[in-house]
Amino acid sequence: MTKTADILVIIVSYNFERWMEKCLGSLQQSAIPVDVVVIDNASQDNTTHRIRNEYPWIHLIANKDNLGFGKANNIGLSLALSLSYKGVFLLNQDAWIEQDVIKTLFQTSESHPEFGILSPLHLTGKGDKLDPGFAHYVEEASTGKGLIQTPFINAAIWYLPTEVVKAVGGFSPLFYHYGEDKDYVNRLHFHGYKVGYIDTIRGYHDREYRPVTREKYLRTEFVYHLSEYANPHRSMWGGFAYSVLACIKKALLSLCHGAFSKALAYLQISGKLLGMTPAVRRIRKQITHKHPHFLDS
Repeated sequence: MTKTADILVIIVSYNFERWMEKCLGSLQQSAIPVDVVVIDNASQDNTTHRIRNEYPWIHLIANKDNLGFGKANNIGLSLALSLSYKGVFLLNQDAWIEQDVIKTLFQTSESHPEFGILSPLHLTGKGDKLDPGFAHYVEEASTGKGLIQTPFINAAIWYLPTEVVKAVGGFSPLFYHYGEDKDYVNRLHFHGYKVGYIDTIRGYHDREYRPVTREKYLRTEFVYHLSEYANPHRSMWGGFAYSVLACIKKALLSLCHGAFSKALAYLQISGKLLGMTPAVRRIRKQITHKHPHFLDS
């Protein structure tokens, strides 16, 4: 790959065709030049064929297997460090941005290096309201204020200076899909960086919100408690209490209410977390010091 700009856009794709035109088209219209790498996780549609033939300006890395969100992004982050980009812009395949987004994020980052992650407002794909996930963490009536600090922003649209990536590293291998961004923000805060969004610029995230199924709820519970287990703000024992013991407590409470299947599910989660203890302990020791963790060749 030949570097031609200061910023590398990283897109992890899987069956990307539905959003390809909007997502990649928005990057072509960027007010600041960018290089783009698409890391494809073994799409089953024509994603790789179309990128090669319709978007020759994009650097494509086609994985033979689905590596998951974090590990695939780490390939792009490693590439950004090796080619000395000033910043990286992580963009979901189902998201797109307005023309001035990357330029504004880059300029704001240069003047506010205390922010490790910056993002625009996240709207729905229709653009008629805030993305529901994003709305949990922001001041909904804040349009026009500019840069606003927030505790968390999901990784659908992230700008990170590469100096931050050198200090915090990539996404943790503890997480395959979901929870990677929560863990990353925990580590980012641990090393003294802030998270913020700029409410004068907009991106769009076209994800359909469906009713929360039991499977989705339990997966969310697992990754949440895993992120607490690995949270460097807590001691190892504190992480154990907020993850393994917390799930056992939820299992006991479920039993008291006669919810036997829910109790069993929480016991299974606690057992899975307990089995991950050696890996959690090893990674917790790594991430407490600044280093491009998980990006070493």
